Amino acid sequence: MIMIAPKKTRSPARWLLRLTILLLVGYHSLTAEIPPRPNVLFIAIDDLNTRLGCYGFDHISSPHIDKLASEGVRFDRAYCQYPSCGPSRTSLLTGLRPQTSGMINNRMSFRELIPDAVTLPQLFRKNGYYAARVGKIFHQRVPADIGTSGADDPASWDEVVNPRGRDKDEEHLLTVYTPQLGIADAMAYLKAEGADGEQTDGKVADEAIRLLETHREKPFFIAAGFYRPHIPYIAPKQYFERYDIEETPLPKIPEDYRGLVPSAALSSTPDWPNFHTTEREARECILAYDACVSFVDTQVGKLLEAVDRLGLRENTIIVLWGDHGYHLGEHGLWRKNSLYEESARAPLIFRVPGMEPTGHDCPRIVEFVDIYPTLADLANLAPPSELEGVSLRPLLGNPVGDWNRPAYIQTLFVDVPGYSIRTDRWRYVEWGEQGDKGIELYDQRLDPKEMSNLALSKDHSEVIETLRKKVGKNWPVQ
Repeated sequence: MIMIAPKKTRSPARWLLRLTILLLVGYHSLTAEIPPRPNVLFIAIDDLNTRLGCYGFDHISSPHIDKLASEGVRFDRAYCQYPSCGPSRTSLLTGLRPQTSGMINNRMSFRELIPDAVTLPQLFRKNGYYAARVGKIFHQRVPADIGTSGADDPASWDEVVNPRGRDKDEEHLLTVYTPQLGIADAMAYLKAEGADGEQTDGKVADEAIRLLETHREKPFFIAAGFYRPHIPYIAPKQYFERYDIEETPLPKIPEDYRGLVPSAALSSTPDWPNFHTTEREARECILAYDACVSFVDTQVGKLLEAVDRLGLRENTIIVLWGDHGYHLGEHGLWRKNSLYEESARAPLIFRVPGMEPTGHDCPRIVEFVDIYPTLADLANLAPPSELEGVSLRPLLGNPVGDWNRPAYIQTLFVDVPGYSIRTDRWRYVEWGEQGDKGIELYDQRLDPKEMSNLALSKDHSEVIETLRKKVGKNWPVQ
């Protein structure tokens, strides 16, 4: 005879106690004792996608970024507003969406478009902080502008440093697989000789540490902008040795794939697929990208070690972000500028002193336009009223808390604009004016690699109509 134990009933008192504890934990997180004038170490990494150990790529050697993620909050689904360096950085640093600022390509100057904008570092500077930049924060052409200020914003900084390393002088040594492209776009790499400190990014770390040492007695906003893994992929050869070309696959593409999506969706790689490189050449470039990620991770580790050595851990907010995602052969695409997940999603990590999160991984959808109001909130600064993001402070205390905001991403490539909304389950994309150049719909739960365009069937018409209205509301004039 089998005895079945009766189900235990949970008393209302026990549930009330658990609810009270959860509420108190959340309240403590929101009212945590953040230092009244916290420093900010703002780490930007050019063209860094989520190809990191802490984002599930176990073969990638990124121990320092991974450690930072384990000590703070890692946003699993953070989205840029425009997957190109200049517009993305401008949106993040002004708190305005690209359609508001008008900044929609790398050749524009945001100060000509919105001359009265108060940037994120400028807000801190106006409130008595020492604000400094080392390397690439606002847009710089890479590698052309290495060693110069590029399209910087002087009003944002008390001090700027533009490092230049031997990588800039050794570009003639590159292995180049796409000679039809300029050096800023070419699939090219170099296994560099010499030490980390001789490379531009090694100098970025060293100079940022010097600023930390010099200005640690006064509230500061110090931004360290690394240039790799942006093309051309250059790192000391020891970092290439961490990876095996035989274990570096190229994503597969169905033979009929090009006919399944709008042509504009693949326009960011005009020589499709993969700029007509061979499979071996593309795999070598993927390995070179991974080597650059590990190289930059080591430089980030030097910064984090300096924060601890200088006694700054308890009063310094650290934010690490990549300016957008990056394709390495997915959909046959390379680099950025598409509206697929690999291009629009990027790393975002916060570590806030005095704030103990209830977890370290946040699955909620957030936007890069949220970073500005979040830092203003954490530092108790009054931001400009026109900011279009929201503070992520509730999620920094409770990463799995209630949150129901989509992400809006747009792009323009080969004269065809694209508009995308990313919800918890869906990505919907319109190309052209109200989708006249094609639409896409992907179910992220069943198809996270976005290979099955559901807009080709009639089974999801209600979902498409709902998302179409949201896209139209966000971009009322197209």
